[in-house]
Amino acid sequence: MAKVQLVLNQDVSKLGKTGDLVEVARGYARNYLIPQKLAVNVTPGILKQVERRKEKERQRQLELKQQAQERKAALEAKGSFTIAKKVGEGDAIFGTVTDRELSELIQSAIGQEIDRRGITLPEIKKIGTYKAEVKLHAEVSATVEVNVVAED
Repeated sequence: MAKVQLVLNQDVSKLGKTGDLVEVARGYARNYLIPQKLAVNVTPGILKQVERRKEKERQRQLELKQQAQERKAALEAKGSFTIAKKVGEGDAIFGTVTDRELSELIQSAIGQEIDRRGITLPEIKKIGTYKAEVKLHAEVSATVEVNVVAED
């Protein structure tokens, strides 16, 4: 069965993303991908475009990683964050400390927005000091201290 190489014009489920070089059956290319303008035949010019696009994306990812490293340095320089909670018997807090609370606290402290979905908190039920992991990038995480204190 002969295969043909194409470059995708847009994301195609179970095949690839825009700009990917894919190898598919001739019939699939001729009857579906090319007529639907989902892909184009490979030419040297298109291959150069694909390479340029990949290089731009690689540079963008490097910049994002660099920004994450800078945010990590800022977070670790700050070190710890204090959250005041209402306290009941035996230093037990009412409710819990949420990723949203920590995200807002970090944002006000270092002036940078942190995605709360990237924050991993331990279960916090009492006042005390806890460690939280803040994921800033696929390859960059910071660990911060969360001090839970009694509200006045």
